[in-house]
Amino acid sequence: MSGFHQRVFSGMQPTSTLHLGNYLGALTNWVAMQKTHECVFCVVDMHAITMWQDPADLKRAIREVTAAYIAAGIDPQKSIIFNQSQVSAHAELAWICNCVARLGWMNRMTQFKEKAGKDRENASLGLYAYPSLMAADILLYKATHVPVGEDQKQHLELTRDIAQKFNNDFAPQIAELGLGTGELGFFPLPEPMILGPAQRVMSLRDGTKKMSKSDASDYSRINLTDDADAIAQKIRKAKTDPEALPSEAKGLEGRPEAENLVGIYAGLSGMAKGDVLNEFGGGQFSRFKAALVDLAVEKLAPIAVEMRRLLAEPKHIDTILGEGAARADAIAAPIMREVKDIVGFVRS
Repeated sequence: MSGFHQRVFSGMQPTSTLHLGNYLGALTNWVAMQKTHECVFCVVDMHAITMWQDPADLKRAIREVTAAYIAAGIDPQKSIIFNQSQVSAHAELAWICNCVARLGWMNRMTQFKEKAGKDRENASLGLYAYPSLMAADILLYKATHVPVGEDQKQHLELTRDIAQKFNNDFAPQIAELGLGTGELGFFPLPEPMILGPAQRVMSLRDGTKKMSKSDASDYSRINLTDDADAIAQKIRKAKTDPEALPSEAKGLEGRPEAENLVGIYAGLSGMAKGDVLNEFGGGQFSRFKAALVDLAVEKLAPIAVEMRRLLAEPKHIDTILGEGAARADAIAAPIMREVKDIVGFVRS
């Protein structure tokens, strides 16, 4: 995006333990991105409280997600890691985004309907408005790129709509104050960084459902805190079908559990699904599962060990978050001051 400083922003909610889907779907990509981009990675604790959270559990979860980021390979010296609530400008810009966004735009957000369910009248206003906070999270750093999965593409479109409307509504003020980037306006229109199709990880108990932190069965997912024994047991118990593995990807059609396990192997190994099937196709699941156990333990067990080491020193994690928040605020505060000038607020 010519004219704007290239910057990536992304974050995860500290609502429960991260799992293999988070690792393959996001963390591995984030680790790669920090080698090529300036990255800001947030623990979005303000988003977490759109649904009730026990305060003690929330504090633990913030530290646990931070530990997962670091254990997976995100370098707090190279990338900025912080929790959202430590940078007050997130809330300030969210209110301005609320006033720029239109009610019709918010009513189209499908995730609110899914999360609130039938009892929408008892859902929090925060749950309804959180896509606007998400827009503020991104725009506060003038992020040009946002790694997103399919379920977040709609929210990024809202962010682009809010940025465009702000740029249009305040174009005279932006020009008068000399704060724009030419015809591009004040805020960039962030571009999605679509994650690879092989990284959509499904439940180990039902290959038609996405692996989820909220699934009642712990055997449906591999948590990043699971030790080697737990990882092995969950893979051995993962649902399969009675047929042998096919020798080509087309043979996985209509076999969601087989496709999911092959996809997990591909994601962990860096191989294409076709190459995995070239190696294991025609054989029984028992041989393939044994190889998957070895691979998953090799890749994931060290993350759990490092997370336990980090979580044993909560003050160290808090220091990392505090230092990251200071670095994030150094970017956000000047942008927020300019936003206030553009809108017409008086500040000392």
